[in-house]
Amino acid sequence: MLKLQDIHAYYGKSHVLHGVSFEVGKGEIVALLGRNGSGRSTTAKAIMGMVHAEGGLHWNGQDILRRKPYEIAHLGIGYVPENRDIFPKLTVHQNLLLGQKGNGKGSRWQFDDMYTMFPRLKERQHNEAGVLSGGEQQMLTLCRTLMGDPDLIIIDEPTEGLAPKIVELVGEYLQNLKQRGISVLLIEQKLTIAMHISDRALVMGHGSIVFDGTPSGLRADETTRKEWLEV
Repeated sequence: MLKLQDIHAYYGKSHVLHGVSFEVGKGEIVALLGRNGSGRSTTAKAIMGMVHAEGGLHWNGQDILRRKPYEIAHLGIGYVPENRDIFPKLTVHQNLLLGQKGNGKGSRWQFDDMYTMFPRLKERQHNEAGVLSGGEQQMLTLCRTLMGDPDLIIIDEPTEGLAPKIVELVGEYLQNLKQRGISVLLIEQKLTIAMHISDRALVMGHGSIVFDGTPSGLRADETTRKEWLEV
């Protein structure tokens, strides 16, 4: 589905990504791991057309390099940024409505799906989103992206600052997506959740992929973990 080949990305004159290459297949959860500053979020932004990038970037065989972010989203790639960009003065339901593609007919995801998956959102559907807790806002951001019916969802640090029980809930949510045939590119620092739910693990360091393999392979690779992941 998604294929990156020798991607280089820049912020002005600053060269951030150095030849990043990997693929995400249909119904696959791929964890993109690494320390802060390793280039993980920049990789997501390069895929979404939010930073200047060079190289090969293909979605279902179609070249999407230098496409506008909204064009990429309409092709079926959803993006959940790290900063939980909700609309604080709109209600939970209105936030979900804004994420809906077209009139929502034919979509795999409807309001009832969101409220069944996260009953807390149903309880608070008429509340302004700005009064939700951090965990509830994360749920809302994830659900709003799903309302656009993506085939691949890129999620940047979904468990950051969340309580352990909510982290577990997010993990279950991502596995639910896989069961529905949706691919996930999960950008995470927490190895526990990433290693538990992912089919493959990528490790970034200094803007490059330094490991590409299975979670079990990464568990066995003590050198890579110590050099690129552990604090």
